[in-house]
Amino acid sequence: MYPTGQQISFQTTPLNVQDPTRMMNLDQSSPVARNETQNGGGIAHAEFAMFNSKRLESDLEAMVHMSKLNSSPTPRSENSDNSLQGEDINAQILRHENSAAGVLSLVETLHGAQASQLMLTKGVVGVVAKLGKVNDENLSQILSNYLGTRSMLAVVCRNYESVTALEAYDNHGNIDINAGLHCLGSSIGREIGDSFDAICLENLRPYVGQHIADDLQRRLDLLKPKLPNGECPPGFLGFAVNMIQIDPAYLLCVTSYGYGLRETLFYNLFSRLQVYKTRADMISALPCISDGAVSLDGGIIRKTGIFNLGNRDEVNVRFAKPTASRTMDNYSEAEKKMKELKWKKEKTLEDIKREQVLREHAVFNFGKKKEEFVRCLAQSSCTNQPMNTPR
Repeated sequence: MYPTGQQISFQTTPLNVQDPTRMMNLDQSSPVARNETQNGGGIAHAEFAMFNSKRLESDLEAMVHMSKLNSSPTPRSENSDNSLQGEDINAQILRHENSAAGVLSLVETLHGAQASQLMLTKGVVGVVAKLGKVNDENLSQILSNYLGTRSMLAVVCRNYESVTALEAYDNHGNIDINAGLHCLGSSIGREIGDSFDAICLENLRPYVGQHIADDLQRRLDLLKPKLPNGECPPGFLGFAVNMIQIDPAYLLCVTSYGYGLRETLFYNLFSRLQVYKTRADMISALPCISDGAVSLDGGIIRKTGIFNLGNRDEVNVRFAKPTASRTMDNYSEAEKKMKELKWKKEKTLEDIKREQVLREHAVFNFGKKKEEFVRCLAQSSCTNQPMNTPR
């Protein structure tokens, strides 16, 4: 988990938690301050936050309604070959029968959208291979080879609670096959025999820099490599993290801090991995390669000084090819705005809960101080009463 100071720019301002009595020090001439004074202090914060929440919810519902009115049915691919690509990737994953990814894909195939509503899979975002798409088949194979089968089949979860739900252990530390994914696999006739990676998005260190302006895919604004003479290396095509196309639903607000998959998952998988046309171009650019590089003819540098040599077995799970649709950009922009509004609404509701806790704390302290004050007044009045002297 990382501090809220790393949150993306559209996030609401974090609460400044301090002494509750100081938080209610407002200008007494304002309506908000008068309202607080009349209601025991602090309640206007919650009411104002509730108003913002309702307004955001109203905006969200309006956008959804307009989207339904102004759009045709779900955009179809203009290329029938591309429309089968997602099914091809699913088939590739299903061939790994004893993997966690294979079990999840089979459950999704059997139960469709209902699979994501299971308590076990509610916090699962998906399998790495299905969360990104690459335009060029050759580049898709190269990037898959770079990651390897284990990473391509890794299960991506939103938070640590979602990770722990995948597997349970008995008192001796052995895997409980009657719980988690192992139990789910048994229910559909599959046994998870291989170990697997589960990636927790909220525990990853996200990219916190700028994004390319006006880019619907929210690509990262990374500085291009430069040779000692100041020029960009010949054959440089870009950064792998920006060559992944991500579903609009996962571009924003996948984590509670508002980050999407590019800043978290793919930035951690690829970092600043550079892509070159040829192996020769890649080798000539060695002075400016810091986080590895790949070339379209199969060259791989994993880290500075670590070269991947020899014959390699190609990874048989690759990223899908994106579907072609002229209306996709419009849908992406609308979906992005709707996602932002929904995320802001959720954050506002969290703010309301925090404000209510602070208000209750302030009211409790006020009650205690009031009792002490009344008790002191009573004692003071007794002490100050003139003593009646007998005549």
